Amino acid sequence: MPDLATLAPLVALLLGIGALAGLIAGMLGVGGGIVLVPAFFYTFSALGYGGPQLMQICLATSLSTIIVTSTRSVMSHNRKGAVDWPVLRAWAPGIVTGAVLGVVVASNLRSIVLQGIFGVLGVCIGLYLAFGKSSWKIAEQMPGGPVRAVLSTMIGFLSVLMGIGGGSFAVPTMTLYGQPIHRAVATAAGFGVLIAVPSVLAFFFVQIPAGMRPPYTLGAVNLPAFLIVISMTLITAPIGARLAHAMDPKPLKRIFAGFIIVVALNMLRKVAGV
Repeated sequence: MPDLATLAPLVALLLGIGALAGLIAGMLGVGGGIVLVPAFFYTFSALGYGGPQLMQICLATSLSTIIVTSTRSVMSHNRKGAVDWPVLRAWAPGIVTGAVLGVVVASNLRSIVLQGIFGVLGVCIGLYLAFGKSSWKIAEQMPGGPVRAVLSTMIGFLSVLMGIGGGSFAVPTMTLYGQPIHRAVATAAGFGVLIAVPSVLAFFFVQIPAGMRPPYTLGAVNLPAFLIVISMTLITAPIGARLAHAMDPKPLKRIFAGFIIVVALNMLRKVAGV
């Protein structure tokens, strides 16, 4: 076990990251997981844990926090009448299916492959946040039928492979189909619950060798990291939701986009062994 001098700053770091993740999840609808996954990766690596399944632990632990963060966020948004419940219900089957498929695939991939997937998709998300325009439209209403089935499954699937709550894919999808940004952010929080609950349940059954997992890891979910982070996100997610309705998030979104791109590129650098 690491000594107190090593653990104390790492716990403080996770508390700060948890606070930031909650604000981001509530305010921007991009999901705190995009911050948490690399944070968990570097934290567990600093503690001396690695191996081919480290990213599975990071994804599963991130998704476990999203259950709490997204639930609080969607409740806060719902009090303002911003959640589109008909869309949430219609897209739920595909999202849950995609999430379960994501766990099946992730559990059979090596950590370095999942790092590469996170890095590539992270760069794409960052570029969209930085340069995407609200005027971009595919249609004026949400799709149904086969298009909805494909899109909802892909949102669930890709979100699990990144360990995020789905907002990074759901918000752009909804705005491209003519939904107002505040309604998209609020409804994406509900997508996060639909993604995180079944995927975390499935990750509990993923077997990680004892020597390659941090202490108190159940399946692929590390319980201490989960508890540390949600102690902060429980406080900050509702604050983020209130801020989303009170200010223009565009300047913050540009800064956050740059942060995501840097983190994603650093992940790709590690994959390349540079």
